[in-house]
Amino acid sequence: MAKRLRAFWYQEHKRDGFLLGLAVGSFGITFGVLANSAGLSGPKALTMSLLVFTGASQFAAVGIANSGGEPLSALGTALLLSARNCAYALSLAQILPQKTGGRLLAAQLVIDESAAMSNAQSSPQDAKEAFWITGLSVFVFWNTGTLVGVFIGEVVGNPQQWGLDAAFPAAFLALLLPHVREKEKLRTALLGAVIAVATIPFVPSGLPVLFAALSAVAFFGLEIRKR
Repeated sequence: MAKRLRAFWYQEHKRDGFLLGLAVGSFGITFGVLANSAGLSGPKALTMSLLVFTGASQFAAVGIANSGGEPLSALGTALLLSARNCAYALSLAQILPQKTGGRLLAAQLVIDESAAMSNAQSSPQDAKEAFWITGLSVFVFWNTGTLVGVFIGEVVGNPQQWGLDAAFPAAFLALLLPHVREKEKLRTALLGAVIAVATIPFVPSGLPVLFAALSAVAFFGLEIRKR
């Protein structure tokens, strides 16, 4: 057993995938706290993490709900943010299982972290191992973190008293920044931010984020077509 653990640890793609999952667990705790403060019951928050399982969408939906936004706005924003996983799935198609059952299981693990770790590998075998280890690690620690966060939320009460309300925008920025290194993506992100801020005084809560997301998708599509 000790030899297997050492062998696992000394393989960089396996070790990094596990550690990445562990790190993401801390965001799961934050989500649990914020979900509790937004009025979601423990079972609902846990079900959301188990079934939705995409941090950006979950944070966005909870943030909109917490600010009094419409459920449809939260749903629409979450769906738009999750759409990128379709592109990830296409890039990972060659390493995913061929049987339907295996593909359905793998589909739940197609997220930013598992796609990034897998695509960074030089061999198909390492890519496959990185995908599964990262995806499963993130899934376990994200859901464990959500459970812990829900319990902490019951004790903490209002997260604003502890400054935890800043965790949502901070976590969202942390998820966004690695994706805006290219000029087109940076311009798209800035456009979305401007539209969101400009529409806040005029539309119901939650809609500015949805308008910003729709505008960003359209603008980025035009940028890609110019290439």
